[in-house]
Amino acid sequence: MKLLNNVELVNLDGELYQKWRNKMNETNLSDRYKTDIQKLIKQVCNFAEKQWDFNLRKFYNKLVPFKTPGAIPKEMNYFKPEEFYQFISVVNDLQMRCLYKTLYYCGLRRGEARGLIWKNTDLENRKIYIKQQVQNNPKTNNDHDYYVAACKTPTSHRTIPIPDDLYNDLYELRKELKKYKMFKESWYTFGDKEPIGTHKMENWKDRYCEKAGVKRIRLHDFRHSCASALINGNNAPTTVAAYLGHSEPTETLETYSHMFEENLSAVPTYFNKIYEDYNQKNDQK
Repeated sequence: MKLLNNVELVNLDGELYQKWRNKMNETNLSDRYKTDIQKLIKQVCNFAEKQWDFNLRKFYNKLVPFKTPGAIPKEMNYFKPEEFYQFISVVNDLQMRCLYKTLYYCGLRRGEARGLIWKNTDLENRKIYIKQQVQNNPKTNNDHDYYVAACKTPTSHRTIPIPDDLYNDLYELRKELKKYKMFKESWYTFGDKEPIGTHKMENWKDRYCEKAGVKRIRLHDFRHSCASALINGNNAPTTVAAYLGHSEPTETLETYSHMFEENLSAVPTYFNKIYEDYNQKNDQK
């Protein structure tokens, strides 16, 4: 981001952005990583507009995701619904069952799940409020050396409805925890006074995958699994983006374009049905 150092926000323009973008393209960074770096610039622009009423829309709208022409996208791994239910059927620990169901049903990032506290797990209204994340210190990657941070982007702060299957387990988990006199609303939903560790999340997940006889996926792939379920449910890109906390629907389309393309196969069937219904009504007249 050196080209943008010491540049006042009001002086940001398309020419400077293109020079920076060209420099970024000279690196060996992946398109996804370069786009993530660019999101920091977007966050600065959003903050400046909200705090100081700067009008940076002309510049902001030029910030499009990086995409190398002809690049082969990485294969995305995820659970199909039947695979997830096979996986969750062997998870006998109540807290871990709640964790993996939350990752799947709510599409949370790993840090968001770790940062969830009971105060923001609203069982009365059946909603989860995503307001923070927990990350390990990158220098140590030690689960006990962590920090609480704001969400990845402003739109990552979101409210997610709790499906019945998840609600039932969360209700039982909270009931069990409230038996302890020391229980507080500030406790982590997945953990206690301290958030659950990433290594525990990973290790237990791998054991359950082996026990269930399903493929091993990453924790982040539960989020992809959620997106896949939403897209296959014919939800609009804007709905999927809001649910996952993406900054723009374009990010959703960029990440899951192949899933949306697969989903288009049902469109002819839909129009065939409309045509048949129309003809049927006319024949009855």
